This record gives sequence, C-alpha cells and structure tokens, in this order.
Amino acid sequence: MPVAKSSSISPLDPTAAAPFYRQIYDRFRAAIASGVLKPGDRIPSARALTKELGLARGTIEAAYSLLAAEGYIQPRGQAGTIVTPDLKPRTPVASAKPRADSSMAAPSFRPDSIWPFQMGLPALDAFPRKIWARLGARCVRAMQPSDMVHPSVYGLPELRTEIAAYLQVSRGINCSPSQIFVTSGYRHTIELIAHALLKAGDRVWLENPGYPPTRELLGNMNITAVPVPVDRDGMVVADGLKLAPRARAAVVTPAHQSPLSVSLSLPRRQALLDWATRNNAWIVEDDYDGEYRYVSRPLPALKSLDRDGRVLYAGTFSKVLLPSIRLAYLVVPETQVERFEQIIQAFAGGSPELTQAIVTAFIKEGHFARHIQRMRKLYAERREATVAGLESVLGKHMRIDSQPGGMHLILRLQGRRSDRRFVARMREDGLYAEALTDWTMGTDGASALLLSFTNIDTQRTAENLGRRILTLI
Repeated sequence: MPVAKSSSISPLDPTAAAPFYRQIYDRFRAAIASGVLKPGDRIPSARALTKELGLARGTIEAAYSLLAAEGYIQPRGQAGTIVTPDLKPRTPVASAKPRADSSMAAPSFRPDSIWPFQMGLPALDAFPRKIWARLGARCVRAMQPSDMVHPSVYGLPELRTEIAAYLQVSRGINCSPSQIFVTSGYRHTIELIAHALLKAGDRVWLENPGYPPTRELLGNMNITAVPVPVDRDGMVVADGLKLAPRARAAVVTPAHQSPLSVSLSLPRRQALLDWATRNNAWIVEDDYDGEYRYVSRPLPALKSLDRDGRVLYAGTFSKVLLPSIRLAYLVVPETQVERFEQIIQAFAGGSPELTQAIVTAFIKEGHFARHIQRMRKLYAERREATVAGLESVLGKHMRIDSQPGGMHLILRLQGRRSDRRFVARMREDGLYAEALTDWTMGTDGASALLLSFTNIDTQRTAENLGRRILTLI
C-alpha cells in the first residue's frame, strides 16, 4: 500500500491567519482533490507527522479528526490511517485525463505507452523475460558492498569487454574496451560527442529526412544542422560538399537510413570517409538497428572501414532488448579516449550497475546472440504478415515501400493527403503513426506514414488494424 510522505505536504506558514491544524487540513484535502493522494493511500501517522513538522501532537490530531469527520480519511487501527476508499474528489481536477490520452497528446517524441504500430519498440511479447528475471535475481544475490558504491562513469568494465567482443564478431569493428563508453541512450551519446568534439556555431551534416531528436539536440547547443538529401543510396555526399564543405561532422545511419531504411552504398561510404579525413571532420555512425536485415546478411559497420580514426560508432540496447533499461554505448577513436574520459567525468553520473551486470550476463551466456537471431526471423515474419494484411485492406489508398531491413514500414499516401493530419486522426482513434514530414527539414518533404510492425503478431491483426485505418480515410 502506498504511503504518503510528509514532504508532499506544502510547508506551513507561521504568518498565516489560519492556525496550523487548519493549514494541515487544507493541504491534505488539496492533495486528495488533486490526485496526489489517492483513495486507499496510507497517510503518515500523527506521531510521525508530529516529529516531522515539529508541532504538538494535539495540533496534528485536530487536523486528522476534521479530515475524518468530513470523510476524507479513515483510521484502520494498526494498519494506520488511509484516504477513504472510493472517495470522489469534491473539487474538479483539471489534469485528470487518462494516461494514454495525455501521452499521445503530448508533443514529446515517443510516448511511454504501447499502441498499435508504435515506433521505437521491439517485440515486447517475445522478450525472454524468464531468463532476464533469473539473471536479475542471480545478480542481486551476488551483490557485495563493493557493487553498491558509485558506478563507473565509463561503464561496467565487464560490459565494455563484452560489447567490444560482440562488435568485433558481428559488426567487424576492431576496438578495445577502453574505447567503449556506456551511456543512458542515444541522446546522451550525441550530447557527449557534441561536448567533446564540437562547439557552438559549428555546422553538422544531417540526413534529410532524418531522426528528429538529433537536430533538436544540436539546435539546443547552438550547433547548425545542415540538411543533406537522401536517395536510394543513402546520404548524397556530393550535396553535403556543396552545402557545407567545411562542416565539422556528419551524423548518418548507414545500415538502415532512419527513416527511409535504405543502405548507404559503398561508394558513398568511401566518399564520406575521404571527406572526413581531408577536413579533420567527424562521422557519427548511428547503428540503431543494423542487426535486422532480411534480404541478406547484416552489412558491416561504416566504422569497420575507418582507417583514419574519424568515425564514432553509436549503438543501443533499446531496439534489441528493451527501451526501459536506458543503456546504449559509444565507440570512440583511440586518439579520443582521453578526451571523452574527461568529458564523461564532467557530465555523466554513470548508469545503474545492476542493470549493466544483467546485460553483461545476458551477453556472456549467449542469450543476446540467440535473441537477435530469433528476433531477426520473427521480424521478417511479422513484416511480411503486416504488409500482407495492410495491403489487402488499404491497397487502393496507400503504397508500402519495399525495404531491405529495419523495424518499421513506410506507407505512401495516395493523392494529396497531409500525413500530419492523418496521423492526428489515427492517434485520436488509438492508433500510432509518425508523419514523414515531421522527420523532414524544409517544406518539400513527401507525405507518408511511419508504422512499426514489431508488435503486430499476425496477418489477421494487421487486417483488423487496416480496417480501422480505412474508416479514417
């Protein structure tokens, strides 16, 4: 049963006309009315609140007696005093909206919910929770006092070693554990790179269309985003050279361009590396879902071609494991290790060591590799089923792009429909989508819907969801 903390009560005002017992009464009533204290919640005992506020016990008991007399609270003997169950607030609560509605209406990128077609989520139903729980319990039982101190700001040494081994085998990246820094997610990764290697006023190439949070992060640091077009071979490097030849960095998604899912061709990769070497510029390789390619083997990372130490490789556990663990990692050139150690000491507090320990065990015992293999097969099946289901219902109204990999679909709208307005209508109906124009800098973006298929389990489910979309057309 939740217990209200006395710190949730507003400070008492000794200069107010109302006596202390009345102020306490008013504050509890306001907390109940606003939903901070909910029906059934336990409130502090009169004895505990007496010590906390430094008042006479009779003052606290007078406030509690008034609250009980008006039906706000109920004493339960040894079980303590609780907010009356099934109590209806007597004053209107302005913010009392359902959680799903508030999350979908919020302008923030990626809500903390699970909606049909929601982007950024792996197949949550297929995650090996029993294995994860067993490893978690084992890590908790094995904890020693030395595991309870402040975690290393660079990342758990064992996890950095496992990541280095994994990248060597699966992505062709030759790196040492000292080059790997564990972060709390992609945004944290980009923030560290900007602090370490960039400064206000610098220009950075970004793919257009591209991942919206990247340009928002750089904009907040007064770094200018230069939108570089993307075609079927990925970022058009020649256009970047025309637009900003002296840019300080480029952020790219070579495996599956985000969001178009095309791959950066080998000639473009070489041209990008040549540009970075000639200009002492940096390339940030965001390999957010490079493991999930369905038409051939996963492509080697751009970092594996880097001979001059110009590429920083950003990986994440959000897409292959769970977003909620908030773990990602960054591989920096060997010459930049000391610089990043300095920056991370200044700006990072370290990720929870227990979570890192569980991930380390998950990788070391082979569960990570097996999970990726299962997910690659499952996603290929779910993508095929989702495409078939949606095309059978929406074929006359939309066209689905053919993509070699990734975790989402691109639905091209027929006619001159606004993808933003259509996304708004879908969200009102409880369906998730993102508008391609929201990922595009400028006004010339094509109209399309971005839909994830990872949590669509069957073709029938896709057909049923397609019928709901059809009613909105």
